[in-house]
Amino acid sequence: MSLDIPAIQASLREEGLDGWLLYDFHGSNPIARHLAGLDGHGKMTTRRWYYLVPADGEPRGVVHAIERHNLDHLPGRKVVYAGRHQQEHAIRDVLDGCRRVAMEYSPGCAIPYISRVDGGTLDLIRQLGVEVVSSGDLVQRFEAIWDRDALESHRGASERLYRMKDGALEAIARATRGGGSTTEYEIQRLMAGWFRDEGLISDSDPVVAAQENAGNPHYLPTLERHRTIRGDELVLLDLWGKLEGPGTVFADITWVGFTGRRIPDEMARAFEAVRQARDAAIALVQGAAEARGELRGWEVDRAARSVLEGAGYRDQILHRTGHSLGQDVHGNGVHMDDYETHDDRRLLPGTGFTIEPGLYFDSFGVRTEINMLYGEGTATVTGPKQGAIVPLV
Repeated sequence: MSLDIPAIQASLREEGLDGWLLYDFHGSNPIARHLAGLDGHGKMTTRRWYYLVPADGEPRGVVHAIERHNLDHLPGRKVVYAGRHQQEHAIRDVLDGCRRVAMEYSPGCAIPYISRVDGGTLDLIRQLGVEVVSSGDLVQRFEAIWDRDALESHRGASERLYRMKDGALEAIARATRGGGSTTEYEIQRLMAGWFRDEGLISDSDPVVAAQENAGNPHYLPTLERHRTIRGDELVLLDLWGKLEGPGTVFADITWVGFTGRRIPDEMARAFEAVRQARDAAIALVQGAAEARGELRGWEVDRAARSVLEGAGYRDQILHRTGHSLGQDVHGNGVHMDDYETHDDRRLLPGTGFTIEPGLYFDSFGVRTEINMLYGEGTATVTGPKQGAIVPLV
């Protein structure tokens, strides 16, 4: 990728910042590496490098003498150093005139996905009299916003995932009718084959979790560890994937079925609570988009969790309400989180994310997961929403 310097500089001026200082050592900051175009080019980054995009004027970088050409593809002058004292002088030179810069840092590590710069480096920058603020919203603007092609790729992946979900639920229903059975692993293998047929790629095979295994949010069946699925049991499917090709983005959905005609009351009540929590979060997001107001990730999480807690399920909540979607399934945009972290980044037009409240018990778990696109004046759910647990008969 190439940095859009004029767009970054306009954002810096809008935010009242003197610059954005990218820094990496040995791959410690994947955000900076990606923004600087160092991914996938076979360049060794065994030494510290810095690249400053100032609010005005020409960018400038700091590179080690044995890796002096790593930033040659980026505009601006480069200061070369070898020893540590030379490095400190080079940083001082590059930051001359800056009083407030953004880096991949989050106060109190409230957003660990952004906190990529080590404390010692922050000390060094601050000792030069420069204030460091979080680059969280800048990262969103230049890493997380979908263009038209990305949105189309998401919709294509979403359509395929819903189709595979329907096929998997039908396969489970056929196998368990009349006292029959299947296994989590068999259904997972079936779905993995469909992924290949549909041209989807993922970092993991789908989750197929029955009964008590659905009570573990990160359960994944394997050849060595899986259970049989029989009649009158709950089954949770979680599947995520994207189309092959550059710039494509993920879709990620969760659906719940029951291999019987009558859904147990305990399960039905729990699912109704997560449905209401999901819809409360959706309503908040859509209202903010229509009003063109400011909404932050933690507020969306709090809206959903307040529904679950009000229904008496405080102790059954184990994770945040949603995560950013991008070229990785957990993208670099705002997460819907005031539970595991406190994500105070704003929802920005053009970003996509999940809404996925869940409740987890010793004997079962339920979750509903949909994807949203936050646009200019509107926010849309990009696929169907589950209204109740599906009877698989």
